[in-house]
Amino acid sequence: MSAELPTGPLPPPQRVEAIRRRLVAALAPTVLEIVDDSHRHAGHAGARDGRGHFSVRIASPAFDGLSPVARHRAVYDALGDLMQTDIHALAIRIAS
Repeated sequence: MSAELPTGPLPPPQRVEAIRRRLVAALAPTVLEIVDDSHRHAGHAGARDGRGHFSVRIASPAFDGLSPVARHRAVYDALGDLMQTDIHALAIRIAS
């Protein structure tokens, strides 16, 4: 008998750590701050499906030479499927 992996969103305490792991692995940031803002959106239509609202402040050498849009795309790419399973809204601030 094989153990099944859980489906759906991660428990809230694990979300920030999952976001951190993905961003560190993909972008090796020199600055990384992640804030779970989900409590500020209780009752919001987007919170009904269990996904969270987060703010990220990040700086990375991987952003050198990239446009602001390309930097945001790099963050979204690093987060991958978390954008569909755990993150409803993500505010990204690129630090200098």
